[in-house]
Amino acid sequence: MISLRVGTATGSCAVEPGSIDPEVVYACVGAPITELLHHDELAVQIAALDAHLTHHHPHSRDPRAVTVQVGGGDSLQRSVARAQAVTALIDGPPGGRVLVIGVVNSLLACLRESGMSYVPCDLKGGTTEWGEPIVTDFTEGLDSCDAVLASGMMLGNGTFDHLLTQVSANTRHLPVIMFAQSGAAVARELLGCGVDALSAEPYPFFWLTGEVSPLHLYRASGHR
Repeated sequence: MISLRVGTATGSCAVEPGSIDPEVVYACVGAPITELLHHDELAVQIAALDAHLTHHHPHSRDPRAVTVQVGGGDSLQRSVARAQAVTALIDGPPGGRVLVIGVVNSLLACLRESGMSYVPCDLKGGTTEWGEPIVTDFTEGLDSCDAVLASGMMLGNGTFDHLLTQVSANTRHLPVIMFAQSGAAVARELLGCGVDALSAEPYPFFWLTGEVSPLHLYRASGHR
């Protein structure tokens, strides 16, 4: 995870281990934000933009945000609480199917408990906690799903634009819901422009602390 601070705000972007030279990150220390916003590494750009937007427009002051508190506890308890808030943003039909891009088992568990099915998708592949195969190409699941639940990590690895292109080309309206630690404030700028709802979780994330922490929930204008 790359995290950069502007004033009191911290912006973040997840990266795969070993994908960025640590020296690149060290060189960001003290660099002007205008320089970081045009950095050669997309992940640095996202982290810098996230910090910049959060500094100037904090989630806590955004009138569109419904802020809920993830209760204190261990990582599993907090992950489940977060998952319940995130999945509540999905306006899918009863028994509908969700394409989940960025597999988090607690999210899948909440969908299962709500009676919704899903297509798990992650670049790492593998299987879910329940032994279900995880697809690596999200386009395989679009036609069979009623909604998309996408990780903010897609912003940092350059795949989110492709997702929005594919969704807009679909003959059915597929609502796109994001859960974002990476680029939470960047994703907020996409509300109503391809993103229908957002769970924004700025730094520090639920797994970094056992204390109560905020989750900012958004819906695009016209969606309830």
